[in-house]
Amino acid sequence: MLDDTGFDTWANAYEEAIAASDKGNTYPFAGYKKLMNAIHDIIIAQVGAEILDVGIGTGVLSGELYKKGFQISGLDFSDVMLGICQAKMPSARLYRHDFSQGLPPDIQDARFDFIICTYAIHHLADDAKTGFIKELVGILKNGGRLIIGDVAFGTRAGLEECKAKHEDDWDDEEYYLVYDEIKPRLPGEYEINYEQMSMMPACISARAKKKLYGTLLEN
Repeated sequence: MLDDTGFDTWANAYEEAIAASDKGNTYPFAGYKKLMNAIHDIIIAQVGAEILDVGIGTGVLSGELYKKGFQISGLDFSDVMLGICQAKMPSARLYRHDFSQGLPPDIQDARFDFIICTYAIHHLADDAKTGFIKELVGILKNGGRLIIGDVAFGTRAGLEECKAKHEDDWDDEEYYLVYDEIKPRLPGEYEINYEQMSMMPACISARAKKKLYGTLLEN
């Protein structure tokens, strides 16, 4: 698993690595474009939404939303990635922060229409994941939605099948989300939806039931 220094080093080649993996249908970014397009299409239906991007990286998704006039806040622990991000989005509010420590104080009192977390939450073990998901849902506006896109699986068997197929490249230091294991850890008052996009990436959407309107992956 890379630390902040590792991500700083990788930053300038990050988007090329993603594109190559997606195009070659290889681990870990196979299906990346399909996943990002699905999340993009959910968000653009709500004009003027305020968005928090957790683990914003180089701003691949948020950069496109910024061009369409959305208000972007983001956090990441890589200075270099945040620099690339800020150049794409001069008016975005960006914070250098390691989200394994929770949310930074500057964000804890803010409220967002959407919180997105793509290819980042796998850095947290399951106990930490559930605590962080609860924290994120707590800073959504009424009707707001948390959308997680990552390497994820409906069942442990699905994960093991994918791991066997990509065993030479598999990173055992990353904690990929297994839906039927993490859902029971979340409070019953949360509405959770899960959609497998391909063998590797999935889209998980969550918000408090009392704030719900429509279905979670419904535009």
